[in-house]
Amino acid sequence: MSGKFRVRPGCVVQAYKFALDPNAGQERALHSHCGAARAAYNWAVSWVTASWWQRKTEATYGIGEEELTPWRPWSLPSLRKEFNRVKSTEARFADWWQENSKEAYNTGLANAAAAFDNYAKAKQGKRKGCRVGVPRRKPKRKARLACRFTTGTIRVEADGRHVTLPRLGTIRTHEPTVKLLDRIQAGTARILSATVRHERGRWFVSLQVETAREITRVARPDAVVGIDLGVKHLAVLADSSGEIRYEPNPKHLDGTLKLLRFHSRRVSRRQGPDRRTGQKPSKRWEKANRERNKLHHRVANLRTDALHKLTTRVRAEYGTVVVEDLNVAGMLRNKRLARHVADAGFGEIRRQLTYKGQWNACPTIVANRWYPSSKTCSNCGATKAKLPLHVRVFDCDECPLVMDRDANAARNLAALTAARTTGTGVAGDQDTPRVSKPRGADRKTRRQRPDRNTGRGGRAGGASLPHQRQKETGDRRQDTEAPLALW
Repeated sequence: MSGKFRVRPGCVVQAYKFALDPNAGQERALHSHCGAARAAYNWAVSWVTASWWQRKTEATYGIGEEELTPWRPWSLPSLRKEFNRVKSTEARFADWWQENSKEAYNTGLANAAAAFDNYAKAKQGKRKGCRVGVPRRKPKRKARLACRFTTGTIRVEADGRHVTLPRLGTIRTHEPTVKLLDRIQAGTARILSATVRHERGRWFVSLQVETAREITRVARPDAVVGIDLGVKHLAVLADSSGEIRYEPNPKHLDGTLKLLRFHSRRVSRRQGPDRRTGQKPSKRWEKANRERNKLHHRVANLRTDALHKLTTRVRAEYGTVVVEDLNVAGMLRNKRLARHVADAGFGEIRRQLTYKGQWNACPTIVANRWYPSSKTCSNCGATKAKLPLHVRVFDCDECPLVMDRDANAARNLAALTAARTTGTGVAGDQDTPRVSKPRGADRKTRRQRPDRNTGRGGRAGGASLPHQRQKETGDRRQDTEAPLALW
């Protein structure tokens, strides 16, 4: 039997997030636990990389491979065993490690083990996404304050306004926990872990819960909707029945920019912190900075609320949703669109549509990134060679179709499911013979950059991975064969 956690049939793992109202003592304890997690992480990174540098130095003396200092393992059991051995004697921890829960140190060690695993997999070509660099120490002033509890007393109190965490005690919540409490008392949910985090100026606790969730039937299970995301309209929805709907873009940040400029000028006139000279911020600067941060927090909360309402509404109505695989990172490099793209939250929309569809057992189809949904006519299937972004109306050269380009793209996305199942050759069918693109520059490939320190791939100080991890594949090409991906 494997010790890996498995979700029970009919259940899902869901997070319940609540804002906390800790008193002064509890807030100090929260800071201490999060600082302990950061200290354990930094210790693990230093302990593992010390053997790398030692081996690199010994190699310059002509010492053979068999006589070099052994590699230090970075698995979580190894890090935990070594940390428990040195925590009572090492000066960094000897005086204060008993003040915090063991879960605080386990959080840092687990994060360090995951960081080294990601680095090794990325170097071997076994990890998706961009390559991950060597784990580095977390600075005190920039590290996010977070700590995870997996054992001990973790519960929601019966009054619906308090949560109890190991070593931290009972902390009042800013909002009622009745929704989660009812599930726990009914026996349909159990708490797996709790994560405390400081963000947006206050403390939050996120309770990871295994809860029973019945599959709810959507309003139109046989309907397919294609969603084209944009800046002018947040989303254009075209379903299989021919109906087209436009979801307006709230543009929460644009509505607050004027007030943000005012508060930013106030902050700039105060005496702020300066790390180079050690200058401490004034009380007036801290007050002005808090007022400015409240505006940013309000914008983030409004955006989160609007996206959740949109995705929940879509998932409650349609059985199949088709979205694009947008290159959001590339869009953010456009200085004229970066702020608007970031404010829209394209990646968050796709993420929410995916997991909410899994709750209802409804598929989410992701179109290929290179599928020309905007350039393809949704009526006859002809593809334009070029369609600049400023041209907002699609005028087909082969048929009399003239319509909004976003609506045309949404209709093409909705037609992808029919092409995928019937093989008719419409809208990027997999069975259709490939035709050369009229514009080859539309498809770009990622070029692998050499290591900044050594000119080639390698770890800290130019050292290489252990023998069992030295195998490295070439640059991973993007998958351009399949126009669809099912999530």
